[in-house]
Amino acid sequence: MNITVVEHNPNWKEEYLKEEREIKEILQDELVNSFHIGSTSVPGLKAKPIIDILLVVHEINKLDNYSTPFEQLGYEVMGEFGICGRRYFRKGGSNRTHHIHAFQYNNFQEIERHLSFRDYLCHHPEISKDYGALKSELAKKYPDDIERYGDGKDDFVKNVEKQALIWHWTMR
Repeated sequence: MNITVVEHNPNWKEEYLKEEREIKEILQDELVNSFHIGSTSVPGLKAKPIIDILLVVHEINKLDNYSTPFEQLGYEVMGEFGICGRRYFRKGGSNRTHHIHAFQYNNFQEIERHLSFRDYLCHHPEISKDYGALKSELAKKYPDDIERYGDGKDDFVKNVEKQALIWHWTMR
């Protein structure tokens, strides 16, 4: 996978909404809610141009019955892909355009982790800027090594996730 980090594109929101409409047509009553997450959901944040989507569903195991419709939308069905209780889909091959992370409605830990991280970056532009700079630096250093790119972000992301969850609970 070629790793490219670019300036924020305001069209990413529309790309998310377009994909969300198609997903809603597939899942209908199984879908509880859908969220634009990841770096493309944070205004002003540099990002790999990949739309990350969080799906909250009634029963995670029922998503296995929707493999064919997701494949018809161009998704590769990846199963749990390393996270118990998740269903993961990716689109675009080596030039990815979309990732879907689906969780059952009561998987609060994973759902809150993603949403809190996004919201925290939206409300803390200085941290968002630092995150964008780190991602740009790592993309230049490891342009074709997604493992090293991810490892390079890991400490920063875990630290921000912790801050984000604490912030989230103090905002209630």
